[in-house]
Amino acid sequence: MTSSSVKKVIIIGASSGIGKELALLYVAAGHRVGMTGRRDALLKEIKNQFPEQIETACFDVMGADNIPQVKSLIGKLGGLDLLIYNAGYGDISRQPDPMIEQTTTYTNVIGFLEITIFAFNYFVQQGYGQLAGTSSIASMAGNGHAPAYSASKAFMSTYLEGLYLKAKHLQQPIHITDVQPGFVKTPMAKGKGRFWEASPVKAAKQIYSAIEAKRFRVYITKRWWLIAQLISIIPGWLYRKLA
Repeated sequence: MTSSSVKKVIIIGASSGIGKELALLYVAAGHRVGMTGRRDALLKEIKNQFPEQIETACFDVMGADNIPQVKSLIGKLGGLDLLIYNAGYGDISRQPDPMIEQTTTYTNVIGFLEITIFAFNYFVQQGYGQLAGTSSIASMAGNGHAPAYSASKAFMSTYLEGLYLKAKHLQQPIHITDVQPGFVKTPMAKGKGRFWEASPVKAAKQIYSAIEAKRFRVYITKRWWLIAQLISIIPGWLYRKLA
């Protein structure tokens, strides 16, 4: 692989789960990867395995230094071709819990918004780039068990669609991918009744393929496309009754 074909990739939320597996896939493909997360020990453990390809930054997206941290990673990597916002939070809220609802919103909306705005504008100035965000199939409808989670993921998916349209309007090769997983075997998956639960490795492989193919929206795993179609056609009154 020539130096010109080596991508500079930043993954926000990569210390474990899908983010970690995505980082390993990009490293295996010969690219340079900037990994972020809140658990420095986990980030360093991966960096120690691939010291020439990985740079790390330990920070919480709910903090005040998101952009300085991302800029620092870009400097260490020597540029940016792809940013994946994979940081996320959600929990069951049997009664609206201010801590759960606010943490969900600050992570999935405010942190997401701040970093994706920066990345999109960076790519506009650069003239090209790729931006992907890990949303959820939960973005398609309200959820009584975790209302802030489904609402925040709806924001992510709608905003990514807006950026996709904006890039088309600007006529620049800036590619947007909205990733909508179903259930994945990570600590984020909570509650009963989970099905079609994928491993982080399988999910990451499908996400990687979708990003490389520059697809706009992808359901993970692929069979969740069927659920998306069902949710899109079911009458609202029936969904609310069944949900």
